[in-house]
Amino acid sequence: MAGAQCCENPPSLSPSSGEGSVVESFGGLKAYITGSPHSTKAILLVSDVFGYEAPNLRKLADKVAGAGYFVVVPDFFYGDPYVPDKPITDWFPSHGTDKGLEDAKPVIAALKDKGISTIGAAGFCWGAKVVAGLAKTGDIKAAVMLHPSLVTIDDIREIKVPIAILGAEIDHISPPALLKQFEEGFIR
Repeated sequence: MAGAQCCENPPSLSPSSGEGSVVESFGGLKAYITGSPHSTKAILLVSDVFGYEAPNLRKLADKVAGAGYFVVVPDFFYGDPYVPDKPITDWFPSHGTDKGLEDAKPVIAALKDKGISTIGAAGFCWGAKVVAGLAKTGDIKAAVMLHPSLVTIDDIREIKVPIAILGAEIDHISPPALLKQFEEGFIR
C-alpha cells in the first residue's frame, strides 16, 4: 500500500515550526511560506501524507528559500493529515492526489500573479504524484519526486519538464527496479 513505508516513522507535527510564516490563504489554501517575497523564482513543496506542518519539511523549505527561492508549502489536506493511529486505507479515499493536483493549480496561478516567472515543484511520497501531474501540464519548469509511491510509468511518459526522481535502496514501494523503469520510460 502506498504510504505504508512513510507511516512507519511519523513526524511530530507543529504548526509553529520553521522560520517562515503560515498564511491563511495562498491560492486558496492555508500554507507555510518562506523566502523573499520579491524573488522571481519559486518552489512548490508538496508534502507526504503527514502534511504541511511536518517540521523537517519546513526546515527543507527554509533551506531552499536560503538559495534565493520563494517557497510555498500548501495544506493540501485542509487540516486533516494522516494520523498513524488509524489505517491509512481509511484516510486515503478522501485525500486523493487528483484533488491535490486540482488544488495545486490555483497555487501556481497565485505564484504567477506575484510576478514569479520560474516555478519548480518537489513532492514527497503522496506529493510526488501531484508533482507528476503538474509536470505533465507544463505548469512548472522542473520537478523533483522523492519516494514516488503513487507514480506510474504512464505518468513518467507524459512528463514535459526536466525531472529528478529520488528513491532509496530499501524502498519497497518505489524500489530501484521501478525507478530504473521510470528512467527508461522518460528517455525519448
